[in-house]
Amino acid sequence: MAAPMLRLCCPGRRWALACIDGCSRHRRGAPNGCTSSRRRGQSSVAQQPFITAQKPRKGCTDRRVDSVALLIAPAVSEHEWAAVVGLEIHAQISSKSKLFSGSQVHFAAPPNSLVSFFDASLPGTLPVLNRRCVEAAVMTGLALNCRINKKSLFDRKHYFYADLPAGYQITQQRLPIAVNGSLVYSFCAGKNRSQVINKTARVKQIQLEQDSGKSLHDDLRSQTLIDLNRAGVGLLEVVLEPDMSCGEEAATAVRELQLILQALGTSQANMAEGQLRVDANISVHHPGEPLGVRTEVKNLNSARFLAKAIDYEIQRQINELENGGEILNETRSFDSKLGCTIPMRDKEGKQDYRFMPEPNLPPLLLYDTESLPAGADPQQVIDIDRIREQLPELPSVTREKLVQQYGMLPEHSFTLLNEVGLLEFFQNVMKETRAEPKKVTSWVLNTLLGFLKQQNLAVSESPVTPSALAELLNLLDRKAISSSAAKQVFEELWRNEGKTPAQIVSEKKLELMQDQEALEQLCHAVMEGHPQVVMDVKKGNPRAINKLIGLVRKATLSRADPTVIKEILEKKLAS
Repeated sequence: MAAPMLRLCCPGRRWALACIDGCSRHRRGAPNGCTSSRRRGQSSVAQQPFITAQKPRKGCTDRRVDSVALLIAPAVSEHEWAAVVGLEIHAQISSKSKLFSGSQVHFAAPPNSLVSFFDASLPGTLPVLNRRCVEAAVMTGLALNCRINKKSLFDRKHYFYADLPAGYQITQQRLPIAVNGSLVYSFCAGKNRSQVINKTARVKQIQLEQDSGKSLHDDLRSQTLIDLNRAGVGLLEVVLEPDMSCGEEAATAVRELQLILQALGTSQANMAEGQLRVDANISVHHPGEPLGVRTEVKNLNSARFLAKAIDYEIQRQINELENGGEILNETRSFDSKLGCTIPMRDKEGKQDYRFMPEPNLPPLLLYDTESLPAGADPQQVIDIDRIREQLPELPSVTREKLVQQYGMLPEHSFTLLNEVGLLEFFQNVMKETRAEPKKVTSWVLNTLLGFLKQQNLAVSESPVTPSALAELLNLLDRKAISSSAAKQVFEELWRNEGKTPAQIVSEKKLELMQDQEALEQLCHAVMEGHPQVVMDVKKGNPRAINKLIGLVRKATLSRADPTVIKEILEKKLAS
């Protein structure tokens, strides 16, 4: 896949980064806080420009390049750069026990309370492969269009970290369980984010491996504590080829993978709990030349930080090279408070890991319908075709169905899936209301989601239930209340759990006026009280009637339907 172009110009000391066609572009003359200009028809993926011409943050320095140097480019002619980004994504498998031991898997358990003899690497202990983890790997591989290897091997990858008691990790370096797949992801672009752009990242391989423990650093006591609860937990490592070229592309791909894993049930993929961690490999080069030296940014635990880290690192490498420096093959970390990447250590090569076959595990053999031995015990073998039949509906299919079934905009389908629990909420409302899907979509995405974000609540924590919202929309649909009254009712539902919309409408006297004669008298009174406005309407000012409508609504305490009011006023003005 050809790498998109990055254009680098130097207007003195000011730089701006904008995304175009899924890649980064550096241009001359983009002011602070402004997006760069584009030709008509070109879409901008990044909604906010990445501006490096700002005061460097305190403490954000590089061991080779002063932070100020990152912001100042030499006065040279235009250069074009291409950025290349590949990802290694580690997803914790949803399993009751660890990959090679019977220890339970539970987040936030007391330190070192879920550690078996094997997890602690006591002499004489042997690994026993967890069937559930293998099935999760096969299902994930099938969902990502991978070829499942019927024979895969386990290897030892040697580290010497305090939180890895054995001194090595059991992984699959030589022959992983799945290879050669693809991850299709989409993002909304354009002025109103209404243009859907589809992209594909190749999946190099998916492998099973162990997680390490945790090192907890106590700065006050100048000591490091080790928690082995996580040691030995099963991981899926999904390796994506370097087919991405900016932070937003990478973040979108990871979010799509996260949704797929959650739909499959193979991983909860909760980044806040460390169940999904990303390593990004980043390099830049001139188009037509060999790829540049890459750096790896480790352990990114949110999509937002992933995008920021990649965009920062692309800019850092370009400025380093423009200033005559060189890029080292190293491992870096992202400091989210300072907004920059910082060096950790030189990047290890394969020879440093001293890979060797795992002597305590035989080859992992899988079968399909054709190769399944006759009379084989289903509990003793794993059938790839049987797992294929169990694949659930994937997020891309769900989005397409939402657009077709409810006629919603593609960007709305993305939002429904991206917010955990929001799609289920929407579907439950649709089951209980007679309102049009468009109106339900608007209330769920604008009103409900707005309240949730304002108070930083998850969908599951919403005080307004799907049934309550459905009842409210039914009242609105049969014109029992006005739109403004419906918003008042929603606010009351948000504040007062337990009350139904009908009860709130009755208590607050928010019902629409059904007495046509009384409404006509109010309209007549308003017209007599404001003769100048009436004259303006008759002189041909179309906006003047809106003032009359507002006055009538005020007199009815917003209990009258504006459409009905307008009809009555127009009839009286014409007579």
